[in-house]
Amino acid sequence: MTVLVLTAVPGGLRGHLTRWLLEISPGVFVGHVSARVRALMWQRVVECINGGRALMIYTARNEQRLAFQVHGHEWEPVDFDGLHLIRRPARSNSLNTESAS
Repeated sequence: MTVLVLTAVPGGLRGHLTRWLLEISPGVFVGHVSARVRALMWQRVVECINGGRALMIYTARNEQRLAFQVHGHEWEPVDFDGLHLIRRPARSNSLNTESAS
C-alpha cells in the first residue's frame, strides 16, 4: 500500500498521479504500486512540486512495516535505533514569550 499526501502542488501533478493511485480526498492518494513505479512517481513529484509539500508512506519489510519519504516539509525523518520517526522542529521561544504577556 502506498499513501501520498500533497499540499500546495500544481493540479497537473495531481492529475498525473491519478494514473496509478486513487485520489480519495484533495491531495491524498492511495493505491498499490510496484517499488519501481513508486520510485518514479516520487521522482516526478519532487521535480514538479513547485514549492509545495509531499509525504509518501509505503509498505516496507522492516520492524514498523512501513517507510516514508518527505519533501518540502519542516518535519524531518530521523532514524532512532532502527525506528524511522518524524522530528518536529522545535517551537520558537518568541511565541511563548508573546503569549505570556
